Amino acid sequence: MAESASGNGDSRRSKRRKRSRRANPDGTMTLIEHIYEFRRRLGFALLAVVVGGILGFIWFGTNIGPIPSLGDLVKDPYCAIPPSRRLDSAEGCRLLQTVPFEAFMTQLKVGIAAGTVLLSPAWLYQLWAFIAPGLYSKERKYALTFVAFASVLFAGGAVLAYILFPHALQLLMGFGQDAFVTALTADKYISFLLSLLIIFGISFELPLLVVMLNRVGVVKYAQLKKWRRGIVFALFVFAAFATPGSDPFSMLGLAGALTVLFEIAVQMARFHDRKLEKARGDEGWDQLADDEAAPFDYTPSTIDDEPSTPTASGGRSSTDDVT
Repeated sequence: MAESASGNGDSRRSKRRKRSRRANPDGTMTLIEHIYEFRRRLGFALLAVVVGGILGFIWFGTNIGPIPSLGDLVKDPYCAIPPSRRLDSAEGCRLLQTVPFEAFMTQLKVGIAAGTVLLSPAWLYQLWAFIAPGLYSKERKYALTFVAFASVLFAGGAVLAYILFPHALQLLMGFGQDAFVTALTADKYISFLLSLLIIFGISFELPLLVVMLNRVGVVKYAQLKKWRRGIVFALFVFAAFATPGSDPFSMLGLAGALTVLFEIAVQMARFHDRKLEKARGDEGWDQLADDEAAPFDYTPSTIDDEPSTPTASGGRSSTDDVT
């Protein structure tokens, strides 16, 4: 038993050493080790989502200092509808529950969504830790930047959607004059709100995608300048179809924000391409003929210019052929 426990401990220490960048500078693993690592990272990411969901579930009915409860934040846009157009209870503005456990499931859904956003650095780190060993140092730098800006842009899009949501709701509920009264069920109301937040958040990633494609040389500033009018028109068409209810407030808000962000991305691409052209001019590459080879260093190198870890026999590691 003691030998078995000692063997398991040595096995775990060996696995940790393989995941360590110092002990394994190339980050090479066999296929089965990749699967085990994916399972481990996925487990930690799901654990972060579960913990965030528990915190969000508690926050739903609890004020945190000056921060109102999550339930109040979700309910406020509905309560902003004029009292003459909504159905209130004797206690005031409330959402409607039509089936058993609808309130519980709504609180759980909102709690998980909020917790996933709050603990996004935790599960994004797990995603990053799984991908990073297979990237060059320059690629890792770009990936970290991408994750950071993607999180900020998604949060910015969700905030804009929350700001526009009360105006959109009042407009949509204002049709019919006095012939209708609004009594929204909790499930449909929350689904409508979350869909709007997700659409805005994902849509705000478009400019970042343009910048990253320009950085890797897929899209140039000259192409973006040529396509600008068509892309702006496509953004307005996309906003018209993507926003739930197709209300003008959400559509114009999303289309206007995407247009501004796209223009910022275009200008960043312009600055990047000018910098590359200047570098090419300094190196003299612009003077080369079309059939003349560029003065690149074609010497092969390993990941991060680090040598492969030799085995005891002096050869290459058996895991170097599988990444």
